[in-house]
Formats: sequence, C-alpha cells, structure tokens
Amino acid sequence: MSQAAIELQRTFSPVLRPFSWVYSGVMRMRGALYGRGLLRTWEPPALTVSVGNVGWGGSGKTPLCGWLLGWARRQGVPSLLLTRGYRAKPVSYPYLVKPGALAEEAGDEPLMLAQDHPDARIVVDPVRSRAGRWAFSQFRPGLVVLDDGFQHMAVKRHVDIVLLTPHDVTEGWNTVIPAGSWREPVSSLRRADAFVLKASPNTFRSLMPLIEERLTRLKKPVFSYMLQPTGVRNLTDGTRQKDFGAGGYVLVSGVGAPAQVRGTAKAYFGYGPAKHMVYDDHHAFTKNDVLDMQVTARRLGCEAVLCTPKDAVKLGPMCSEEFWKFDLQLAFGPSAFVRDTPFDTWWNRRYKAFELRREDNLAWEREQSDSENGSDGDLNG
Repeated sequence: MSQAAIELQRTFSPVLRPFSWVYSGVMRMRGALYGRGLLRTWEPPALTVSVGNVGWGGSGKTPLCGWLLGWARRQGVPSLLLTRGYRAKPVSYPYLVKPGALAEEAGDEPLMLAQDHPDARIVVDPVRSRAGRWAFSQFRPGLVVLDDGFQHMAVKRHVDIVLLTPHDVTEGWNTVIPAGSWREPVSSLRRADAFVLKASPNTFRSLMPLIEERLTRLKKPVFSYMLQPTGVRNLTDGTRQKDFGAGGYVLVSGVGAPAQVRGTAKAYFGYGPAKHMVYDDHHAFTKNDVLDMQVTARRLGCEAVLCTPKDAVKLGPMCSEEFWKFDLQLAFGPSAFVRDTPFDTWWNRRYKAFELRREDNLAWEREQSDSENGSDGDLNG
C-alpha cells in the first residue's frame, strides 16, 4: 500500500470509518456462511496451504509461495499453485503457465514462479476451484499452494498462513477498508494457523511488545522472514556477479512496497541508487519506459539499471546489456510463541502430521471396503 494512500486514509478516517464498519460486517457474514457450509466449497485431495494476508499487497506472499514450491521439489513432492493471476489475460481458463509464457498473458508473479520453479504446475484462473479440479484431472500433485487465498474460502485449505507487515501490527492494526488497509476485521485472524511477518530480526524484536499484546490470545505461532540479496544477474545473458564494483546504478521498481526495495538496495551495496524510478504495482512496462530508463542511466553516468525479479519478467524481452536484477533468497528469522522453532521446522511437522492422518484415513477406508466386500461375498455365497 502506498504512503500516499495511507496519508489519505489518515486524513479522512473519521468520515470513512462508518463505511469500514459496514464492510467489516459484510465480511464477517460471508465468513460465517462459508464456516457453516452454506456457501459451496471444494476440498483438494492433497494437502492445501493458503498463503494470504489480511491487508492489501506488499506483505511478501509470492516469495513464501516460492519457498513452499522449492520445499516440495526438494522433498520430491509434486506441487501445484493456484492463483487468480492479477492482471493476467490468458486466451482461456484454466491457464497453465509455462516458463516461456508472455507476462501479459500469465501475469508477472505467476510467470516469475513458473520460471523459478519449472517443475511445479502454476495455474491461473480467477475461479480457483475450477482450476483445481482441472489440475487434478491432469496431474497428481501432493501439495497445493493457494496464492492470496485467505479471503478465497471457496477452496478449502488444511493450513492457513497469514502474512503481516510491520504496518499491520502497528498503526494499521484492525483498520478495515476504506478507512485502512485491512480486507477483513481482526476477528478473521482466528482462521489462521500461523502468522509470518516480513521484517528484519531487529524490526521483529522491536515489535514484540505489540505482537504479544495483539496476537497472544490467538495462540498461533508468529514467524518472521526477510529477503536477502545474494548478488545481481544480467537480464540479457544471465551473467551473475556480486555487485557493481561501487559503480552507480538506477533502481527501477513496480511493486507494492518501493521503499523496501530502495532500502534493500542501499543496505546491500552500501549506497543508494543515483535515481529510483518508481512505477505502480504490476505496471505493464513499455518500450518507452525502457528507453526512459536507458536515457536516465546514461544522463546520470550509470552503467547499470537494477530491478526486482518481479519486474524482470516483464522487462526482460525489451532489455539491453545494462539491465540487471537482484538474486534474492528468503531467510527466516526469529519467531514468537514457539520456542526455538523456525518456520521450516514448523512446516515440516505440519506436513508430516497431515500425511500421517491421510494414511490413517486411507487405511480405514480400505478396511471398510474389505469388510463390505467380505460381507457381500458371505451373503451371496
């Protein structure tokens, strides 16, 4: 959420707050209807984990989705990711994203995930239950990741992971749209199985008093993570290097939290960009945009234009040799309410527990089937 939008909401909060109460009531009613089974749902026949948030974008859903897909690959578990594909415009639905797809068809984040995880099935469809049924008719995934799924209750999930930002647990706490950034009121957090806060270890520790005050009663673990650059990669030839050798660079970002991108770049290189060219989240870059970046870099004496991996999937086909992207890795940090248990350990336990329950259920079903078949045989004998 942009700082300008936050400032507008602060200014007009007294006027907007009654509309937030109405919207909160609608969302509570919707949740209750799904909870009571009065609205139709579909349950995938494999462990399904929702990665969502309670507020508007910028909480880091895509990196965590990518981590889960990478975990599945390392475990030898076939994986499926269901996403609406924000601003994706495929010819038809469901749309299976291939690594060589066009960004305007697949959407920037689904395409980035498909390129980073070619072994996974990334399916775009605003009707995710339809996409899921289609995918299970074609493949046999052992893990389903529901991208941006906290409010998408038409697909049942077995694990609900809710991402938070520092703004969510400070001044943004329980401020529902249009007066704030939250999509649902605070009561919705009871549905979560775990919370993940995108923050550095120092920031996480500084927020601990508020985390304890506001989340202890939910009795759910709270984890943290941050994205750490490991180097830069050229968009034309894939060359990787550690940095730009103290050379100047122009930073480009079309993401939900541009200030975080600038902060990450400054912390990694030890100095900020000569210029930060900020575009709207999910911006569809044009050749004129690329030309503007090139001209700006040359005017400022910079030999590099640096962007995020999310922007790179859209810029790549139009780029020249001065364009680079960050190589990023997800690093888990401290946690709360689960002593000495990082996120990956907690997740491994949840997956194994689900698999044990599934095996027990399958064994029980086989026993029931054998018993019924045996009874039929006796009656017919």
